[in-house]
Amino acid sequence: MAVKIEVGAGGVPHNQILIYGLVGSLILVYLTYMNDVTGTEYFAFFGGLASVVALVWGADTIKILCSYGLGTGVPSAGMIALGSGVIAALVGTMTGVLAPIVAIIVAAIIGAACGLLANHVVRMDIPVMVISLTELAIVGAISVLGLIAMVGGTFDFTRLFAGDLLSYSGVISSGTIALIFMLAAIAIQHAFNACLGPGEQQDRTLMLAAECGFLSMIPIAVISFAFISFIPALISLLVSIIGWFYTYAEYIKLSKRDAYAWLDSQPILEPKGGA
Repeated sequence: MAVKIEVGAGGVPHNQILIYGLVGSLILVYLTYMNDVTGTEYFAFFGGLASVVALVWGADTIKILCSYGLGTGVPSAGMIALGSGVIAALVGTMTGVLAPIVAIIVAAIIGAACGLLANHVVRMDIPVMVISLTELAIVGAISVLGLIAMVGGTFDFTRLFAGDLLSYSGVISSGTIALIFMLAAIAIQHAFNACLGPGEQQDRTLMLAAECGFLSMIPIAVISFAFISFIPALISLLVSIIGWFYTYAEYIKLSKRDAYAWLDSQPILEPKGGA
């Protein structure tokens, strides 16, 4: 039976973060569909913002899962999340306007299956394994779908695969999706991996997750110049840089706050043994 290791207490309840993350990222990724409605590509950056919101939710989920002493399970959880997410996102892109909903459903099924296998076949016996891997798979699916929509301006499979601008290959056929996989996987696992320990604080961890999300948006925005028009790609790049600069500055402030709190801490004295 796994033993839970308590990490930073307090903060926003996870269920609240789950609701905000799921609803917020779903709304944002659907805003990229305005490109198809308006016949423009100016709304592509909303896909990146959807990914950031999902990654913040995912970072808190990883914190809960890995509080059971998984150790190297932090990067493992990130890889499972994005591996499941890529499959779900690609299936979703084949369903047109229903892509985000279908991606979430497929991801939930894959994540739950992985959780059941981990607990009942691998025998990890972690109480939150099934629900956590289900959440992480959904986070991975939304992150991948959001970044795909950001770089390609759409989540329609035909256009993503074939491409239709200046004879470039599509986002999927060019292999750009492999870069999306790695950027999102690193972003989702890094925050808690970097902040864990006795001084871990939720606001600092989640701010780092947002910073990693915006940092991942920057190369995706640069690559989007090859797939969408110049002005929409430039907007995506500016939003990415501004978002990264703000979250990085806030993370440094929170890091200084927590470092100061430990400045005068004293070593734990070992009790003296009896005679």
